[in-house]
This record gives sequence, structure tokens and C-alpha cells, in this order.
Amino acid sequence: MPILCSSCGQKRAVLKRPKTGHSLCKECFFWAFEEEVHQTIVSAHLFNPGETVGIGASGGKDSTVLAHVLKVLNERYNYGLKLLLLSVDEGITGYRDDSLETVKRNQQQYELPLKIVSYEELYGWTMDAIVKQVGLKNNCTFCGVFRRQALDRGAMMLNVDKICTGHNADDVAETVLMNVLRGDIARLRRCTAISTASEGEGVVPRCKPLKYAYEKEIVLYAYFKKLDYFSTECIYSPNAYRGYARAFLKDLESVRPSAIMDVIHSGENLSVREGVRMPVQGNCTRCGYISSQALCKSCVLLEGLNRGLPRLGIGKHHRLHGKILAQEPLTQEEERKLKAIDF
Repeated sequence: MPILCSSCGQKRAVLKRPKTGHSLCKECFFWAFEEEVHQTIVSAHLFNPGETVGIGASGGKDSTVLAHVLKVLNERYNYGLKLLLLSVDEGITGYRDDSLETVKRNQQQYELPLKIVSYEELYGWTMDAIVKQVGLKNNCTFCGVFRRQALDRGAMMLNVDKICTGHNADDVAETVLMNVLRGDIARLRRCTAISTASEGEGVVPRCKPLKYAYEKEIVLYAYFKKLDYFSTECIYSPNAYRGYARAFLKDLESVRPSAIMDVIHSGENLSVREGVRMPVQGNCTRCGYISSQALCKSCVLLEGLNRGLPRLGIGKHHRLHGKILAQEPLTQEEERKLKAIDF
């Protein structure tokens, strides 16, 4: 006997929600998923009428679902938003060039303007060229730092008020675990925030409308809606640190289904004892981007690449920032120590 939808009680259920365990028909699942995103947006006051919002679009399932749902909710509830797609071309042959074709199709399907910014245009380097210098280990450090700044630069070109990213509940929980394992208290306090205020000049506020949406449900939504998205993993990410946190979280979830939300709530309720020194945010003296050091991480990484010393940006080398700013050459001993660092 077919199982009926536990919401409408009329149609045949086609799925069991990983998040709640309810058996739902497609239409009821679509409505439930969209309404939950709407409640997240409303309760967190993510948008104001008349704002221009850039959607970080990679062509993957998360950003594609985000773009679709925001367009639906903007029309359904009259948010009064002007939506744009913003993509970053990291310069990864056989991966990003293919995914950007998906983004271009999404642009036509959702009738939204699209802006693409590239690493080569902004930094003079592609990820393909960077990986040739640094190898497959730690290349994600370069990509993550550059992509965050590239999104902000693209947002400023478009003059948007906010950037929306497709980070889902699984992503946030993984980030909490990663920061716990690294002992990074500063990032641990910030990573669960659903939105960020403007942190300084050149930084556009960001928000995560899918913060409480399970990855499994995003996949189900994209599948049953027949959305056009790119599903191949980055060819340079097999050794990424996040992959280990993801595998650990999946093991936890198989034992305790609420593990994802439990980890997020733990991060949200984190308190730090008095007297713990936290980094003070300022601006990079070279490019003006937000930084807790004289030079932002992006400028240090670029300096290392341009000097043929990519290890300069890996680890803590703040004592060398003065020489970098003054464009002074490093001593042979400093170069020797940098080259000795194991990638």
C-alpha cells in the first residue's frame, strides 16, 4: 500500500525528509523547504526592500538552489530585491570552465544578470598556475583566500548591498569542527553567524539563507525540481582539510541524525572567557582589504607567488611583513627556511 503524504494526506509520498523524517509528496516538500528558507530570511532580517543582492553562483547544487529559491520567494513575498548572479573563475581547466557554462544557462533560465570575475584578471594568476608552483597540498589555502576577496571585488563592481552564499547546514557544521580542531577561536565565534555586518572598507555584508537547510534536502530539491546544476568535485580538492571534517560529520550523523544541528547550535552558543585576546580587525596597508595584520593574507600569498616563494603565505611569517611592504629582498637564511617548509 503506498504511503500518503503526511502533510496533505492525499498524494503519494515520494520522499522522507532527512531533516524531520516526514513522508511528503513533491509539492508539499517544495513548499516546506521554501517556507523554511523564508522563515530563516524573515527571522534573521537578512534583507531590506530595495536592496541589490548578489548571489554567489558556482553552478553547483547549493548556489543553483539558492538562486532558484530566492527568485521564487522574492516574487511570492514581494521582498523588493534586485537579484544578480556573481561568479568567480578560479582558472581551473576541466572544472570551473565547465561549471561556468552551467551558471550561464542559469542566467538565462532565471533571467538574472551575471557578472564573472577571474583570478587571472584580479591577481595575475590562475589556480592551474598556482598548483604548478605549490602542488596539490595547501592549494586550497590560496583558492579560499583569493575567492573570498574576489567575491567582494565583484560585489563592489556591481555595487550590491549584500552577497548571498549557498552555505548550508552541513557546511556550517563542518566549519565549526574545523575551527575547533585548529583551535581558531576568532573564526569559531564568527563562522556560525547567518549574516555579517560590513567589516570595513571594501567588504560587502554576506548572508547564508540556506544556513539551516540540510545538504541532503538541497540535493532532493534540485533533483525533483530538475534544476540545472554542475555536480563534479574540484579536481584540486581531494586532500582538502574540509574533506576530513566532512567525513567525520557524516559518521556522526549516521549515529545521531541531529548531529549537524547540534554542532551548529554548539558553535552559536560558544562563549569565550574574559581576558582572551582576540584579533583586532583593521585594513591591509597595501590593498585596503580587511585584515588583522599589516598585510592581508591575499597580499602575502601573492607576494610569495610573485617572488617564487609560495611558502611565504603558508604559516605565520608576520615578522617578514615589513620587508614585503618595503619591497626588500629576503636574506638567504630566510629564503632557506621558507623553502624548507613542508607543503
